Amino acid sequence: MFVDQANIYIKAGDGGDGCVSFHREKYIASGGPDGGDGGKGGDIVFKVDDNISNLIDFRYKRKYIAEKGQNGSSKNCTGRNAPDLIINVPRGTVVRESESGRILADLSCDEPVVICKGGKGGRGNAHFATPTRQIPRFAKPGFRGDEYNVTLELKLIADVGLVGFPNVGKSTLISVVSAAKPKIANYHFTTLTPVLGVVKIEDGKSFVMADIPGLIEGASEGVGLGHEFLRHVERCRLIVHVVDVSGIEGRNPVEDFEAINKELANFSEELAEAPQIVAANKSDMATPEQIAEFREYIEDKGYPFFEISAATTNGTQALVYGIWDKLKDLPPVKEFEAQPLTQQELDEKLISNRAFNVTVEDGIYFVEADWLWDILRSVNMDDYSSLQYFQRVLRSSGIIDKLEEMGINEGDTVSIFDFEFDYIR
Repeated sequence: MFVDQANIYIKAGDGGDGCVSFHREKYIASGGPDGGDGGKGGDIVFKVDDNISNLIDFRYKRKYIAEKGQNGSSKNCTGRNAPDLIINVPRGTVVRESESGRILADLSCDEPVVICKGGKGGRGNAHFATPTRQIPRFAKPGFRGDEYNVTLELKLIADVGLVGFPNVGKSTLISVVSAAKPKIANYHFTTLTPVLGVVKIEDGKSFVMADIPGLIEGASEGVGLGHEFLRHVERCRLIVHVVDVSGIEGRNPVEDFEAINKELANFSEELAEAPQIVAANKSDMATPEQIAEFREYIEDKGYPFFEISAATTNGTQALVYGIWDKLKDLPPVKEFEAQPLTQQELDEKLISNRAFNVTVEDGIYFVEADWLWDILRSVNMDDYSSLQYFQRVLRSSGIIDKLEEMGINEGDTVSIFDFEFDYIR
């Protein structure tokens, strides 16, 4: 089964927690704090693997979570950094953020791409010693790693894409000009998956051709099978439009030509403007008048015209050389650029990461904030300086201001993750 789209969840590893520790050694008094920092969480790295041809593996495994960094330890020992999680994908995979559709990466080259960065390790209590606070009994938790719901979309990398209605001879054409062996039969939708073939001109000269499953009217709106594969035409430097010039199935070649171009334009404006060559196939079954009429129409449109018969290989060699001559003047295969977050989006993300909600039930003020969990578990409730740090976090995040805005009074109960305390001004 050919799968060219999949949705998965990826999360980089969280950073390790800083350590709370004090130096203990015989004959050495007041050793002081020596808690080490936590290690960095593992990154999520996408890498091209040419042994993979589609995205079927991602239909069965949908969650990818990297390891957490090791916690710090005593004697100022920093925790071990977690290894990166490598995700292998076929060449040509585009990674998008599912919610916004923003492109995170285009895996078209061999360079690995970090999609999610692991969280930094938290600082140990050795960092918080000062002349006035010589025994800090708290440390910082590790930062959380990035996480995304992403859509993987395979867009085949080919120089030339064959498009046209079903059963016009695309599969036959690629089978005679390359070593590709697609299934060929005399019925519609014989080709159910894109087929790649390497067309060799001579030593050191070749190009990649893709046989795209047949399109029909309405394909850009989801009709038929071909709409699922229109994305594979997007990268192609050149489109070879194969048309049945004989009209043997009762269709008009001019109407077919215009219908397919309309579907390409509806799918993408860039495709509508892409360079195109027209291959009038099944010419051995067409009359000279049919060929001449169609040639005049195509050349009036400004497209190169080639009369071929893929079944008998007549004219296919001239078509191959015509494609090669055209490719020499065209830019390289298209790559999709990653779309970084704007400053406004970064600011909104920062604010959302510190989002909280306060509700009142039976006189108790409940504070809900996922990010507070990491802070809360690092606080030593028996240590005054640690509690001061916790209070500063509540103040700087706006939680205390919100409580006061809601009318909290001294002595009222505040609950955060089942940790309850009395509010004091």
